[in-house]
Amino acid sequence: MVHFWNGNKSAIRQQFERNLLQIALQKVKPKHIINNDLTNYPKAEDEGEVFTRGTDILVTVAGNKKFAQGSYLMLPKPLCRGLLGCRVLIIHKNKLSEFSSVNEKQLKQLSVGIPATWADADLFRVNHYNVIEQGSLEERLIAVQNGECDYMALGANEAEAILVEYGHLTPDLVVEPSLLLYYPFPLVFYCHPEQAALLADVEHGLEQCCATGELDMLFEQTYGADVRAVKLHQRRVFHLTNPILPSELADYQSDLLPI
Repeated sequence: MVHFWNGNKSAIRQQFERNLLQIALQKVKPKHIINNDLTNYPKAEDEGEVFTRGTDILVTVAGNKKFAQGSYLMLPKPLCRGLLGCRVLIIHKNKLSEFSSVNEKQLKQLSVGIPATWADADLFRVNHYNVIEQGSLEERLIAVQNGECDYMALGANEAEAILVEYGHLTPDLVVEPSLLLYYPFPLVFYCHPEQAALLADVEHGLEQCCATGELDMLFEQTYGADVRAVKLHQRRVFHLTNPILPSELADYQSDLLPI
C-alpha cells in the first residue's frame, strides 16, 4: 500500500496527480495499491508534517517552504509541463474593461486573494504584489465575487474547472482573457526520506510513460481543453521571479510559455 497525500489542492489537480502516480507505478510495480488521501490541512505546519503521519509520497511545488530541508526526498522531474506557473486571473465580470488595459505596476497595487498556506503567497509578496492571504479557496473566490479582493491568479490548468465547481456561489466570476502571469513553478514528487526505493520506482515508471507518450496523453485528457480555452499564446505576459526554486531546477521554464 502506497500512502499518497493528495489534499490541499483543486479537484482537477487531485485527479491528474493521482492518475499520474498510478500509471507510473503500474509500469514498474503493477501490484502497488494507492491510498489516495484527500485530507485538507488548514495549517501550513500540519501540511509540512504529513510525512510524520504515514504519508509515503505527494506532489507539491519544487522548493515548497512548508517542508523542512531533510524531511523529504525530491524527484527533480517537473510534472504537468509547468502549467501551474502559467496563471490566469479570476475577476468579477464588471471589471473586464479595467483589467484589459491594466499595466504591471497597476496590477501590483490591486489586491490578489490567495488562500491561507498556498505556496505562492510568499512568491507574490516577494514580487511586490498586494496579497490578501486568508481562508480557503472557496472563501477567496467569494471575496472576489463580493469585491473584497480584486482578483485571484489560478493555474491555467485549473481556473476554468474551479469556476465551474464554485459557479453556484460565484456566478459573476470569469477568467480574464488578456493577461498571463508567469513564474517557474514546477510540480514534483516529494517522498518520505526512508522511501528511496519507492521514489526510484516512480522515476523509472515516469521515464517509461514519457517514452510511450502516456504522460502527454494524460496531460491532454485532463487539461488539454482548458489550456486551449484560455489561449495562453494570445495574452500579455507579466513575469514574476520564484525565489524558492531548488538549484536542480533553477533554470526551469515551462514549454507552454508564449514565445
